[in-house]
Amino acid sequence: MKKYKLRFLPLFEKDLNQIVDYICLQLENQTAPYSLVDDVYKAIKKRLPYAESFEPYPSKKKRSLPYYRIYVKNYIIFYVVDGDIMEVRRILYSRRDLGQQL
Repeated sequence: MKKYKLRFLPLFEKDLNQIVDYICLQLENQTAPYSLVDDVYKAIKKRLPYAESFEPYPSKKKRSLPYYRIYVKNYIIFYVVDGDIMEVRRILYSRRDLGQQL
């Protein structure tokens, strides 16, 4: 089995922080963000050993590396695999126009 290293882009961290802020401040729910963040990192770690074993995201843009998806609650985590690195790039609300966001 191939071993992958894990890397997070700052854009992923920004996306996640915005989601947490929205849930805390706009929805006034102080407990849900902790659960979501925990679920996000668990899902990423669970996927790490099998990073390339799933169907790539059918992107309309030509990309040098295909995007893969992980679904967590109402969010989709997007990552690429570059050699032995699983690079987590974005986390987006699943009901948004993903073509515009990626």
